[in-house]
Amino acid sequence: MSVSPSDNNGEEAKKREAEAMMRQKALMVLLDQQARQRLTNIRMVKPELALAVENYLITAASAGKLNRALTDEELKQLLINLQQPKKHFKINRV
Repeated sequence: MSVSPSDNNGEEAKKREAEAMMRQKALMVLLDQQARQRLTNIRMVKPELALAVENYLITAASAGKLNRALTDEELKQLLINLQQPKKHFKINRV
């Protein structure tokens, strides 16, 4: 008896869905209402940044570094720290 590719894809989809639900439950605990809304807005514009923030929060919580929900202001500071610095170019015209 062999496993067809469609069965394998179904299992992977269920696994991804379960992981997404676990992430959402963890974020409900780790962020207050306003911070969750900000992260949702960021996810629409920069999904890779939102994923990096989620990974950071979940890792910090599992390591015991977070013992309460972050506020919106604390999330802003975290975003500033995680974002790559922008490169500024100055062009001098002669």
